[in-house]
Order: sequence, then C-alpha cells, then structure tokens
Amino acid sequence: MARAPRLALAGELHLLLQRGHNRQGVFVDDRDREAYLAMLRDAARHYGVAIHAYVVLDAQVQLLATPRDAGSLSRLMQSLGRRYVAAFNRRHGRSGTLWEGRFRAGLVDATTLGLDAVVHVETLPVREGLTGAAGDWPWSSAAHHLGRHRDPLLTELPAYWSLGNTPFERELAHAHRLMEGVSTAMAEGFERAAFQGRAVGSLAFTTRVADRAGVPVAAKPRGRPARAVTR
Repeated sequence: MARAPRLALAGELHLLLQRGHNRQGVFVDDRDREAYLAMLRDAARHYGVAIHAYVVLDAQVQLLATPRDAGSLSRLMQSLGRRYVAAFNRRHGRSGTLWEGRFRAGLVDATTLGLDAVVHVETLPVREGLTGAAGDWPWSSAAHHLGRHRDPLLTELPAYWSLGNTPFERELAHAHRLMEGVSTAMAEGFERAAFQGRAVGSLAFTTRVADRAGVPVAAKPRGRPARAVTR
C-alpha cells in the first residue's frame, strides 16, 4: 500500500519529529550534536525553511519550522538525514540507518499555539528528567530566546515579538513561560498531531488548512469515540 502523502503547506508552522531506530541514540557526544546543528543550519538556508525552535536529545530531534514551499520540509529532512547519517557512520565506524523511518510532521496554529509549541519543544529535556531548567539544556533554542546567546539558526515567530517591546521584556516573559511549561495534554496533542500528520489549533485554522490541503486535517483525539446516547 502506498504511503499517504505528508501534510505540508507553504508558510505554515510545522512541528517535526525524528527519532532514532528502535529509540536508539543518534548522538553519541557533543561533536555529533554540533555537526547535526551545523548541517541543519546549512540545509535550512538552502531549502528555504525558517527554524523557530529546536531540541536535540540523545535519541530524537524536534523542530518547529515554516517552509517556503510545500516540498521544502521533505527536501530539508532528506538531505539532512542522508548527510548526517553518512558523517555519523564514518566517524563511528558503523553502517546502516539511524532513523526510525520517515520523519513526522504536523501543522500548528502559529497565532494561537505558536508560543506554546516553542515551550513544548524547549521544555522536552525537563519533562524527560535531563535537566532542571530548560535554559540549562545546551542543545535547544531556549538559550537564544532567553537572551543568553544569539543562534544564527533561528528565526523568531511573530508571536515571540509580541511578548514585549524590548529584548529584556521578551526574554523575561519567555522565561516565565518556560517555568510554567505546558500541560501533559497539550504536549501529547502536539506530538499526536505530528505522528498523525494532522493539524492542531483553532477551528478557523484547521478549517483553513483543510481547505488548502483538500483533506480533513484535525488531529484525532486519543481513545475510543464517545458512545452516542439514545433516548
């Protein structure tokens, strides 16, 4: 059976997930992580994809990105995946794949959920018990949004600029959001949208995306559908 085409739309915010095969590590050390991010920066520039947030863990990567055109995400991730796997295998004396099949991608309403999606990505190391504070994890976009250093990989979402009139105000507001984090339900909703290749956001957003895509796009809730009540 042919694989369903991935939902990807130009100019829309996407959450991308890529995991190691069988949840195995794809980054052995900081040199691997640095190489991956350098390759991501080059590929994003080449294929016209704006990266708004990212996190790199031992066995997975999550990205928030807006593509210039519908095919940019696939070209970015395919090029990045091949290039990184070749470098990783060469450096560590191995062969074969690293990634767990195709990368996953879902659409996120940038207007109503964009900042929550950034917090979701940047607090993943906290939820995984790897660090006590999101800003202390060196392999994410959190330090950039907190003003600790400037990351040339990143393009801030318009919603980030609305957090304050000065860099200090925006960084302080983002720090508060990182401390609050996101609910378990929201985190699961973002990842479910990515794994299902769906969209998450307001009714107006999902309706607009469905019209553009020509297919239903709202993320399906977990569990069995509620039983109809008859009278």
